[in-house]
Amino acid sequence: MTIHILTLEIIGINPYVTLPGEVLEDLFGQAGKRKGPIPVRGRINGASYRQTLVRYAGAWRLYVNTTMLKDSPKRIGEQIELTVEYDPEVRNVAPPAAFTQALADNPVANLHFRQLPPSRQKEITRYLVHLKSEVSLQRNLHKIIAALEAGGDFFGRSLTGNSL
Repeated sequence: MTIHILTLEIIGINPYVTLPGEVLEDLFGQAGKRKGPIPVRGRINGASYRQTLVRYAGAWRLYVNTTMLKDSPKRIGEQIELTVEYDPEVRNVAPPAAFTQALADNPVANLHFRQLPPSRQKEITRYLVHLKSEVSLQRNLHKIIAALEAGGDFFGRSLTGNSL
């Protein structure tokens, strides 16, 4: 893997780097696509990372969050050392057993969940997986199932995928 020296930039509140064209072409070839998110991995200033390369506002960007680079929003304009390659590893997150059971017990909520875009399904699953206590999981699980059953929203996010 080649080390690239890139400048940390920002769009809105999100730090990112722009990859050189030849690097993008190589990633497109490895991924077998030129559209949609492309999972990547590499090293940033010597530390390993896993991220997703995305196209936003007409440009491909590799967003650099604080888990990838400490204090990244405060480091805009800094030169960083970066390696990047396509990451073929599957990144599926297994839902908590309680969520799987709750969907099985509620056919309407299950139907609405299955009709969501995959990205929204993953967002909900990751949210539940990262809750720290069983009490928190049960409380939020109840709210999500109720919102799915009603076709509503959860914490201001549409669970129907129709609006944000």
